[in-house]
Amino acid sequence: IFLWILLIFCHLIPYRKKSFLFSALYAACILGGRHVMKQREKFELRKPLVLWSLTLAAFSIFGAIRTGGYMMNILMTKGLKQSVCDQSFYNGPVSKFWAYAFVLSKAPELGDTLFIVLRKQKLIFLHWYHHITVLLYSWYSYKDMVAGGGWFMTMNYLVHAVMYSYYALRASGFKISRKFAMFITLTQITQMVMGCVVNYLVYSWMQQGQECPSHVQNIVWSSLMYLSYFVLFCQFFFEAYITKTKSKAAKKSQ
Repeated sequence: IFLWILLIFCHLIPYRKKSFLFSALYAACILGGRHVMKQREKFELRKPLVLWSLTLAAFSIFGAIRTGGYMMNILMTKGLKQSVCDQSFYNGPVSKFWAYAFVLSKAPELGDTLFIVLRKQKLIFLHWYHHITVLLYSWYSYKDMVAGGGWFMTMNYLVHAVMYSYYALRASGFKISRKFAMFITLTQITQMVMGCVVNYLVYSWMQQGQECPSHVQNIVWSSLMYLSYFVLFCQFFFEAYITKTKSKAAKKSQ
C-alpha cells in the first residue's frame, strides 16, 4: 500500500513549489477537520491506526537498515568527512531508492494528523509544524543533493522506526512503559543536536574550500529548523514527563 502511495507522488518531486501547495492543503484540512469534528463524536479508528502505524514502522525499519548499512560502510571505510560530504548517497544502487522514498514519504506521513483530528485528540504545535517544515525542506533539498543528506535521512529513518513501532503497539492495546516514550523523545532531541553538528561540519569544510557541496542558505534554514525542533522537543519532554511526574507526586503526598 505504501509503495503505491509513493508511486502516486513520484511525479511531484521535480516541482518543488508544489510542496507549498501540499502544506497549504494540509493546514486547511486541519482547520476544516477540527471545525467539523466539533459537532461530531470522535472516531475510534483503532484498527486503521494499527495498520497505518505498522506500515510506516515497516517502511522506516527497512529504510533504516538499508541507509544505515550504506552510511556505516562509508563511515568505516572512507571516514567521517566522506560520509557527510559525498553525494554518492543520492546515486548509490541501494541508497538512491531509499533517499527518493524518504522524500516522497513526507507527503503520506501528513496522514498522521488525520487520526488525531478524527479521534479528537490534542493537536500540539510541534506536531503540525514539524510535518510542514520537514516536507518543505526535504523536497527543496533533495534535487540539490546537499551534503549531510545521508545523515539526515538515516537518523530520521531510525527514529521513525522506533516511534511508529511504539505507536503500533499502543494502538494494538499493549501496555508500554512510560520510560519507552521518554526514550523516543530523547532520541528525537539527540537527532536535532546531531543535525546541527552535521550542518556545522558542512559549513566548516565549505569555508575551508574543501569539496562538500551545499549552499549557505540551505545550511542556515536547516540549522534554524533543527534548532527550533530542539527547543520544541525539549519543551515537550519537560511538560510531558517532568512537570506531569512532579504533579502526580505532589498529589500522592497530599
